[in-house]
Amino acid sequence: MTPSDAEAQSRPFLTTRWQVVLQAGEETAAPDAAAALEALCRAYWPPLYAHVRRMGYGPEDAADLTQAFFARLIENRGLGRADPARGRFRTFLLTALQHFVRDERDRAMTWKRGGRASLVPLDVAAAEGEYERAVAAPGPDERVYDRAWAHTVLALVRQRLLAEAEAGGRAELCAALLPAEGGEPEPYERLGARFGLSEGAVKLAAFRLRQRYRELIREEVAQTVATPAELEEELRHLLAVVAVSA
Repeated sequence: MTPSDAEAQSRPFLTTRWQVVLQAGEETAAPDAAAALEALCRAYWPPLYAHVRRMGYGPEDAADLTQAFFARLIENRGLGRADPARGRFRTFLLTALQHFVRDERDRAMTWKRGGRASLVPLDVAAAEGEYERAVAAPGPDERVYDRAWAHTVLALVRQRLLAEAEAGGRAELCAALLPAEGGEPEPYERLGARFGLSEGAVKLAAFRLRQRYRELIREEVAQTVATPAELEEELRHLLAVVAVSA
């Protein structure tokens, strides 16, 4: 364990979004509950959609079922049953979705077609692309959900990195150092010439970017686990899933 890892584990463990999720199941929700729920819906929409698609539903029906699942979970305060002592939020959601599709699919299919508004704007085309990538990787069918979850986490982290870089006036350099998945970064020397930096300065920027990338992954995963030990286990699981999918 590096000194920075030890320092991270010694700090107070705050699962802010997880706490808000639990409060959303109570009669009196926190003022920021709606924002936290929207963030969770965005984060878990692609993996849950991928799982429903793998169950044999087409894109439109899978989108309707996933939206209806989130609506029912919130309306019935089902999130109050997401006890962090009984498992990770990721696992809770998957189990709840499986029960929902099995028991409620006939009524759920009328949810969107009955004029109900979506909880958050959702990109079905992007989720479908995530599903296709997840099923293309080797492994049993039940890993589809995990693969879509892992890649969604990394995509959210990438978005945060780019947003931070833009706020700091470094958006172009960050994008060059953080190419799209499957792409190869430019050599440091060439990037230096393009941005008017020395090769050493580009290397330092790349080091800091990787460091921040790791920090943001920890922050994102920590949102839905309850203890530092669970965080470390979930991080290992994410890296293992990504390695198999690569």
